[in-house]
Amino acid sequence: MSQRFTTDVLVIGGGAAGLSTALTLAQHARVTVLCKGDITTGSSHWAQGGVAAVTDPEDSFDAHVRDTLDAGAGLCDKHVVEATIKSAPKIVEQLTTWGLEFDQEDNGLHLTREGGHSHRRVIHVADATGKAITQTLTEQVLDHGNIELFNDRVAIDLINLSTLGRHPSRCAGAYVLNRTSGRVEVFQAKFVVLATGGASKVYLYTSNPDGSTGDGIAMAWRAGCRVANMEFNQFHPTCLYHPHAGSFLISEAVRGEGGVLRLPNGQTFMKHFDERRELAPRDVVARAIDHEMKRLGADCVYLDISHRPAEFIHHHFPNIALKCSEFGIDITREAIPVVPAAHYTCGGVVVDEHGRTDLANLYAVGEVSCTGLHGANRLASNSLLECLVFGQRAADKIIGQLERPFSTPYIPRWDESKVTDSDESIIIAHNWEELRRFMWDYVGIVRSDKRLMRAHRRIELLKQEIHDYYTTYRVTDDLIELRNLLHVADLIVRSALKRKESRGLNFNLDYPQHSDVAVDTILFPGSLEQLDTVRLS
Repeated sequence: MSQRFTTDVLVIGGGAAGLSTALTLAQHARVTVLCKGDITTGSSHWAQGGVAAVTDPEDSFDAHVRDTLDAGAGLCDKHVVEATIKSAPKIVEQLTTWGLEFDQEDNGLHLTREGGHSHRRVIHVADATGKAITQTLTEQVLDHGNIELFNDRVAIDLINLSTLGRHPSRCAGAYVLNRTSGRVEVFQAKFVVLATGGASKVYLYTSNPDGSTGDGIAMAWRAGCRVANMEFNQFHPTCLYHPHAGSFLISEAVRGEGGVLRLPNGQTFMKHFDERRELAPRDVVARAIDHEMKRLGADCVYLDISHRPAEFIHHHFPNIALKCSEFGIDITREAIPVVPAAHYTCGGVVVDEHGRTDLANLYAVGEVSCTGLHGANRLASNSLLECLVFGQRAADKIIGQLERPFSTPYIPRWDESKVTDSDESIIIAHNWEELRRFMWDYVGIVRSDKRLMRAHRRIELLKQEIHDYYTTYRVTDDLIELRNLLHVADLIVRSALKRKESRGLNFNLDYPQHSDVAVDTILFPGSLEQLDTVRLS
C-alpha cells in the first residue's frame, strides 16, 4: 500500500528557487520539499556565474534594466524587469544573512562582467556560485523544524480536483514516485509550488544535469495551465568539448575577464558578428560559433584566457582550471575546446508577478516559469536572481492565504491494478536517445519550418508509443521523464512553428527578419490533443 503525506505547502524541486521559497514559508507553515535525487542534482547547484545585482555606485538600476530588455529582444515585461532588478540588493543582503560569503576585493564585493552587461555587476563565489548558494540554503533548510525534505522522489502528475469530479478547479498535491521503493505516493497540500527547473535535457548536448527534463512544465500543462515562449531555448556558447567531460560548462565570466574565442587556426572571429565581440548576448555568440563550426566542418572552437596571469586564473576560476586539468588541458597555457550546448529554458508556465499559475493554489518559480523577465533571451546571471526574487514573492502571497479555511478532499490512491512490470525497458532508452538526437538536429540553434515539421512528425509517433507504454506498464523514473520530455518537445516545436520571424533565441532560416510587433507565443490547454490521463483507483 502506497503512503500518504499531508502538508501545508508542497515544494517540488530542491534548487535555489525551491529552497528559498521553503525557507520563507517555513516561518508560517509546514513545508515539504521533494528532490529527484539529493540537493546536489539540481541545475542551481551547477550554476557557475553568479547573481546580477546593482551594488556599484557607478552602475544603476536603469542600466541593468536596459541590458535585460536589450537581451530579451523586445519580449520582456518591463514592469517585471524593473521590479526584479530593484529587488536584487535585498536578495544579496538576505543571502549574506543566511551565511553566504561572496568574493571580496578591496574591502568590497568583487564584481565580474558577463555577456550583455554594460557594467561589472555580477557578484559571485569564485566560479561555483550556484553550489555555494544551494549549500547555504540547504544548511538552513536542514536546521528548520518546519521543513521536511524527501530525496529520491519523482513527481508524476499534479492533483487537480476538477479531474476528480470536484469543483472548483484547484491544485491539492501531487502523485509522486518513490525511486527507492518503486511505489507511487500521495502528497496532499493546501498549496503546491513548482520549482523543477527547465527542460534542456530534451537536447542531445546540454550543460544541465540529468534531471532537467521539463517535469514541472509538462505537469502544469497536463493540469490545465498555459505555457508561453517555449521556442526560446538558450544555448550556452561555451561547454567543454571532450569525449569524457559530460556536461561541464565554461562560465561566461571567463569571457567577462578577457577570454577570447578562436578558430582552430588561432584566429579570432567574434569581431565579424557583433561589435561587442565575446561580450555579446548568448544568442549572438552561440549562433556565431555554430556558423563557424558548420562553415569549417570543425568539431569545436577554442576559448583562450591564457594571456591572463596564472595566479589570476586559478583565483577566479579554480573549478574550471581543475576540471580542465583532469583532461590534460592547462588553461593557463592553452585554449579550452568549447561547443554550444542547450542551457536554459526561457519560456515555461505562465505566471503573474507573484508566481501564480492558471490553476488555483499552484505556483511556479524559477526556470519552470515564464515571468516576463527573460523575454526572447535571458541575460547572463539573471536566472539565480529570478529564482530568489520570485521565491520570496510566491512565499509572501501564500503566507497571506494560509488562514483561509480549506476543505480536506479525499485523494484517491494511484491505481496499479491494470498494469504490469515492463520486460522491454530498452524501448525507453531508444526513444529517449531518438528524441534528443532529432531535437538537436532539427530544433537547435538554427531552425527551418521543414526541420520543425520533421521533428513534429516524429514527436507524434513517439507520443502514441509512450502513451501505450505508460498505460500498460508500471511507471519508472525513466518513463516519467521521457513522457515529460515528449510533452515539452511538442510544446517547443509547436511554439517555434507559430513564430514566423527570427527573434532572440529562435532563428528560423525561412523567416530571418524581426516582425515589427513583438508578441508572446502562448499555448492554451485543450488546443492540442491530450493523450495522457492520470491513473486513479
